[in-house]
Amino acid sequence: MSGTQKIALVTGAGSGVGRASALALAHEGYQVVITGRRKDALEGTVDLAKGMTGACHAMPCDVSDAEQVAHLFAAVKEKFGRLDVLFNNAGVGTPRTTMLEDLDVKDWQRVVNTNLSAAFYCTQQAFHMMKNQTPRGGRIINNGSVSSQSPRPNSAAYTATKHAITGLTKSTSLDGRKYDIACGQLDIGNAASDLTASMQTGVPQANGTLAPEPVMDVTHVAKAVVYMASLPLEANVQTITVMATKMPLVGRG
Repeated sequence: MSGTQKIALVTGAGSGVGRASALALAHEGYQVVITGRRKDALEGTVDLAKGMTGACHAMPCDVSDAEQVAHLFAAVKEKFGRLDVLFNNAGVGTPRTTMLEDLDVKDWQRVVNTNLSAAFYCTQQAFHMMKNQTPRGGRIINNGSVSSQSPRPNSAAYTATKHAITGLTKSTSLDGRKYDIACGQLDIGNAASDLTASMQTGVPQANGTLAPEPVMDVTHVAKAVVYMASLPLEANVQTITVMATKMPLVGRG
């Protein structure tokens, strides 16, 4: 590995935004540690990165498990010696048809553990590495989703965790200053992936109807991740929204 290459870690990198972002970083020369629960999906991302300036390295992990996260970061430190960028991207939701009053407590906890607790576990481990490495510091990017700004119907668990991510981002940004650790948030709206496939046929709207929604190519999100990651540590994008232009977020639908 070249001494000039930077090291990034992307969670939830087996598909969608995580995979696209990992590949975009590898294309720009990063050594990218990709993690998630599905080893086969991660290996698919590794294969897609072959021939790029950088590379992807699969390290399976359930990031909702604090002990597994600690082992993951120890492995990153052992293999690469440092970490320059962490993209907290892993996330899950609940079925769009499950109403708040019918949401199972186990499903609530699963979403909280994956979307919020996992981001904290990874952030905490990144702090330990970034503040003690030479050169000191690094960058943390959190996937906030546009649900950090406004909810969809029947999305209490997902929306609550994404609003909480905004608080985590701001606290991380503040507490990381003394260690030269920058933290920003990427709010994504309707990036085309397996998770948003139903949007083209119809999803619940605030007025109780079902309606299709526009989507955008996920590579636009990946480019935003690369932009945020490439900034010098003296500069930071605190919050950026990348969304399908005509999706019903701005205004009254």
